[in-house]
Amino acid sequence: MLIVMKPGASASDIERVLEVIETLGFRGHTLPGENRTAIGVTGNQGSIDPAHFENLSGVADAIRVTKPYKLISKDLRPEKSVIKVGTGTIGGDELAIIAGPCAIESREQLFATAEVISKSGAKFFRGGAYKPRTSPYAFQGLGEDGVKMLADVREQYGLNIVTEAMDERGVDAVEKYGDCIQIGARNMQNFSLLKYVGKTRKPVLLKRGLSATLDELLLAAEYIMAEGNYDVILCERGIRTFASHARNTMDLSVIPAVHRMTHLPIIVDPSHGTGHNYMVTPLARAGVAVGADGLIIEVHPNPEEALCDGAQALTPGQYSELVRQVTVIREAVAEEKTIAAA
Repeated sequence: MLIVMKPGASASDIERVLEVIETLGFRGHTLPGENRTAIGVTGNQGSIDPAHFENLSGVADAIRVTKPYKLISKDLRPEKSVIKVGTGTIGGDELAIIAGPCAIESREQLFATAEVISKSGAKFFRGGAYKPRTSPYAFQGLGEDGVKMLADVREQYGLNIVTEAMDERGVDAVEKYGDCIQIGARNMQNFSLLKYVGKTRKPVLLKRGLSATLDELLLAAEYIMAEGNYDVILCERGIRTFASHARNTMDLSVIPAVHRMTHLPIIVDPSHGTGHNYMVTPLARAGVAVGADGLIIEVHPNPEEALCDGAQALTPGQYSELVRQVTVIREAVAEEKTIAAA
């Protein structure tokens, strides 16, 4: 159920609605909007009688929701969510660029890359401390020591830290030292992990699973939000198909579909989406052109020496050129929207 409050509803009106929801044995989720507050109700197995809420002070309407997801829906929040990540935001007017190495290999490698990212004007830095690898013998990352290094990068360069957690222990470390918890493609349907990060108060970057449908991605986001964490950023990182010319197939059609169905922002990962250095910039341009809210890009000072995914990493020079190109495209898209709205 979705309860829509009147524009002038007071804090006590909202609190009263939440009390009634709790009394019924359900959970209320308050999402303030530009003009009014909406309250989503979860935990019910069947329909709820709107009469419980219709006569409460400040309530404009009580609407039954038939979709499988409630909290991510535009029914709950018509305007787009802008997610605060450290000192930056994702989902607003500015294109968010998250860049850095696939894996943290050493302090020297990390800080050399961070300097490049900082000079590019990006506000977000990525680096893998916990690495889920197909082979158990491949480099698995530096663990919590790597996360601590990322905190040092933030201290020196002012970059906001986005890094992956694979289990509850990793979530605790990222929550302590980072700014945004990344849930990788392999864990998109690890529902116990989704519930755990849903109890944190750090933003969550949720990557689409290797073969996940859009509905499955949205329901994974719903798992996180149902636990009370509403700061979720979706990420398209390519899916497995029969194609062999790229590591994965970038599904750019998902970008406008997400914007149509949900208030959550979505970024694209052309590095994992292609697996090839020469494809990253063209797919990044395409992602921005179709309306992505940001990019996550792998950058390495010496890709040929990288311990993880060197084939898809950009050199510092290639990364700087990518930023220049996508900035031009973003400005053109914004100008077109302005003209269309006039």
